[in-house]
Amino acid sequence: MLVHLSIRDIVLIERLDLTLGAGLSVLTGETGAGKSILLDSLALALGGRGDGSLVRHGAKQGEVTAAFDIETDHPARRLLTDNGFDDDGDLVLRRVQTADGRTRVFINDRPASVALMRAIGLSLVEIHGQHDDRALVDAASHRTLLDDFGGLGDDAAATARLFGEWRSAREALGRHRAKVEAAAREADFLRSAVEELSELQPIAGEEEELAASRQVMMRSEKIATDVNDANEELSGPASPIPGLANLLKRLDRKRDELPGLLDEAIERLDTALDALSDAQTSLEGALRSLEFDPRALEATEERLFALRAAGRKYNVPVDDLPELTARMIGDLADVDAGEERLVKLERDVEEKRERFDTAALVLSEKRAVAARMLEAAVMAELPDLKLERASFMVTLERDPERRDASGIDTAEFHVRTNPGTRAGPMMKVASGGELSRFLLALKVALADRGSAPTLVFDEIDTGVGGAVADAIGRRLARLAGTVQVLAVTHAPQVAARASTHLLISKASVAGAEEDRVATRVAAIDTEGRREEIARMLAGESVTEEARAAAARLIGR
Repeated sequence: MLVHLSIRDIVLIERLDLTLGAGLSVLTGETGAGKSILLDSLALALGGRGDGSLVRHGAKQGEVTAAFDIETDHPARRLLTDNGFDDDGDLVLRRVQTADGRTRVFINDRPASVALMRAIGLSLVEIHGQHDDRALVDAASHRTLLDDFGGLGDDAAATARLFGEWRSAREALGRHRAKVEAAAREADFLRSAVEELSELQPIAGEEEELAASRQVMMRSEKIATDVNDANEELSGPASPIPGLANLLKRLDRKRDELPGLLDEAIERLDTALDALSDAQTSLEGALRSLEFDPRALEATEERLFALRAAGRKYNVPVDDLPELTARMIGDLADVDAGEERLVKLERDVEEKRERFDTAALVLSEKRAVAARMLEAAVMAELPDLKLERASFMVTLERDPERRDASGIDTAEFHVRTNPGTRAGPMMKVASGGELSRFLLALKVALADRGSAPTLVFDEIDTGVGGAVADAIGRRLARLAGTVQVLAVTHAPQVAARASTHLLISKASVAGAEEDRVATRVAAIDTEGRREEIARMLAGESVTEEARAAAARLIGR
């Protein structure tokens, strides 16, 4: 419920802080005191249309803050969490309106959009009045209200789920049919491509491996020539090794003849021969390592060029050829097995449609029962509201061919104000006073089913007599037993039943540089209530008889 309303610099309101409780709170005061300003301010905090003209003259901006204490499972909390807002504690909506027309929105002290504020506001507060066109008179909401009244929420949710499954099946069928038709147009190309790619059998990463292997083999061929030339120098006819070996033997034989003179030369020649022999061995090993089959290079190049040609032909990177092959095989399989799968999908669509139709028909029949019950509940309220000759009807139309997530029904609340006249939508048929009473009768019937936690009634007792006003007061008090009710009223019979009475007045601003007035709102005690209700009974001159009558109303 609404627990606090703070208003700053809106029209005639400079500064106002209201703490509100459960039950029935009434707002009374002289005409022009500012009751409509209070409701306009509340509407602004609920996401209503902003306007720079709402800002008090001389102020740069106005501000309205509304704090709500709501249940942990209230839909407003789900809206908060779905949009990334903290939902702990009270829910605080704040709207800043500047004189130049700009507006800012804050939810729980975080910037937000007007759309989100409006969505949350609609779940928190319903405003009803003679000219209200947002709540119960909105035909788009009537089917939901009927489901709430009949306790059909689970049936409606199940029907919506089955509709979603049917719709998903239809979409899957449509996608598959389009895919098969497109594939069929390219069947010959697909068959040729699948045959070619299946024969090629491309492997992911193969291009890089083949290119690297080809480079190694090409480099090996060139290097092998140089290594072979070096080996020929050491191992061929012109090799220096035999001559050096023969020279070493001759010197070794002369060593004893010249002691110590040839030792160093012999040692170095011996080392050189060993080194040359080692080099010869290394070169022979290198040649063996560099040996390759020219046919392997040719095969590698053929494979690499074939892969690259296929990539160019099908306009994909070579590494994507395996994926393309798999996709084309799948497409070809869809062509080959398309009709069989289409039949299966069509059967699935038909089965899901039949399940939805069955659930929608059951829901429609339950709605028909709920419609008669709602009609009876509303009709029972009308005599006391001096609408005994009027009729209330729930026009429920069933069209099995018009399927949507809500079923196969359209629902709209119609009224007939007098026997023999044509029934029609409430907003078009009922006058202002009649409309407000029809709305009240509806809210009483729907009080504990699908109602916002706070209901606001704006002068719905206008133009009615004492007995009707008393009946309205009784029903507002009854509603206040299940939800918070705020009522702007001119009827003493309504004001007398309030648990909280707020008096709206207009007074001059003390100390202001210019002559101006401001709206004040204050909760009044028992004596103040008696005096205000007496004023409402007697008018400008309050008599003792009026005070006594007011006391009787309050006591009753």
